[in-house]
Amino acid sequence: MSSSQLPPIQRHCDVVVVGGSAAGLAAALQIARQRRSVIVVDAGEPRNAPATEMHSFLGRDGTPPSELIDAGREEVRRYGGEVLSGRVVRVVSDAAGFRADLTGGHSIVARRVVVATGLVDRLPDIEGLAEHWGREVLHCPFCHGYEVRDRRIVQIVTHPMGLHPSPLFRQLSNQLTIVVHDPTDVDEAQLGLLEAGGVDVVRDGRVARIVTDAQGGLAGVELADGHVIDAEAVVVLPRFLISAQPFDDLGLATVPHQTGLGDVIETDEFGATSVPGVWAAGNVTDPSQQVLQAAADGSRVGGMVAISLAQDDLATGGRPSSNETDWDRRYGGDRVWSGNPNGALVVEVEGMTPGSVLDVGAGEGGDAIWLAERDWSVTAADISTAGLARVAGEAERRGLDIRCCHADANSVAPFEDERFDLVSAHYASIPRTADARAIDHLVGAVASGGTLLVVGHDPEPMRRPIDPQTTSRVFDPDAYVRVDDIEHALRDDAGWTIDVFETRPRPPGSASAAHHVDDVVLRARRHPV
Repeated sequence: MSSSQLPPIQRHCDVVVVGGSAAGLAAALQIARQRRSVIVVDAGEPRNAPATEMHSFLGRDGTPPSELIDAGREEVRRYGGEVLSGRVVRVVSDAAGFRADLTGGHSIVARRVVVATGLVDRLPDIEGLAEHWGREVLHCPFCHGYEVRDRRIVQIVTHPMGLHPSPLFRQLSNQLTIVVHDPTDVDEAQLGLLEAGGVDVVRDGRVARIVTDAQGGLAGVELADGHVIDAEAVVVLPRFLISAQPFDDLGLATVPHQTGLGDVIETDEFGATSVPGVWAAGNVTDPSQQVLQAAADGSRVGGMVAISLAQDDLATGGRPSSNETDWDRRYGGDRVWSGNPNGALVVEVEGMTPGSVLDVGAGEGGDAIWLAERDWSVTAADISTAGLARVAGEAERRGLDIRCCHADANSVAPFEDERFDLVSAHYASIPRTADARAIDHLVGAVASGGTLLVVGHDPEPMRRPIDPQTTSRVFDPDAYVRVDDIEHALRDDAGWTIDVFETRPRPPGSASAAHHVDDVVLRARRHPV
């Protein structure tokens, strides 16, 4: 079953970050490192997508923008933060804070919102300009000016602010020509200074199109009278449009930017907007920010959000586990799963001599019930008290003795140093941590001569590109402990033998067989001591 065919799912977290470029990811990293659950929803439309490199980012100058984003996503995921591919279409107030509706019908309920949707540059309507945008056509002397130094540069002025970067481009090249495409309110005094400084100025030089060479590269600028000015680079200062439509129902205030080129979201000195609980960071608040400044702004705002959550929890005396809240809400309504045991469990455990078993991520108890009915001494562990209540209720109804253990696999000692003949974890949604703490706990719970059985969804189908216009991901497989992470931890451990590590079709008739038909299965034995 594809993501778009899944029934609508509502997730719960501390913070939803709308927009996953430099500002959004930096905010999410700060928040995740404060042990908060954070979900980033990214439509994959960064402002700098046309550029092949980014510059003036200390330590990363010349890095492709996509490389920075990939690294940022991995850093957020190392701390259990999720980065979902999709689009937020609407954000409204909710009893728990805010609800972000995604394309495809899923939603995220969060206590805080960070708006990091960036902006869209609105280029003048000049033939051929957009095709070269981000390469030979540029706007920022700091981002890409050095790369066109000493070249023939034509700057097209389309509004009064258009001359703002001209002195900087004059510094970069002595072959600068300024074409006044729209003379309305252009500063004649500034034009005069530029002319006196050796810059060629073409007044009333209406531009018809961008001229390309035989290879499709930029060759010049053709004026309305047919005259062509040779050019190796074109500079234009565009207007911009911020991506704030999903927040209209919140009444989020926007104000005209001081340049008059577009609107921005108004924030205070801490990044808070006019709507309590909503922050904003990056180009959506300041179009002049380069990638480095946007990341710094996001990091600052992320810190402010974390402080606000901590203060709220201190005032209420709580220290809630966000992952627990997410699962408790999902188990608080109708039954989620079928009640059947997972197929890989049946295949791998049938025929084993019953003993003690720890079922990690027991959920509603399908596996625990099946094991108990086959004379295993079962401890069902889960972060969700709502899920464990269902396990206990079903065990009582069937007259089975199952011990329920409320445990977070990422806590200090979730299983109280007990050892089990079998540790079983099937599709356990355990957030990753930088120190891989949960893996140590799973491995450490296996007794001498015991077995570790871990089964997860094949993550590849969930990583495949989707169209954010029509559907959105609702889970990020790389934010959770993966089966291959555990296999890697055991691979070179002389105290273990890996008997099974493979991806295979899920057995028919098993729990949730309609979703992600392939399983990744790991079965390993601890050597007797």
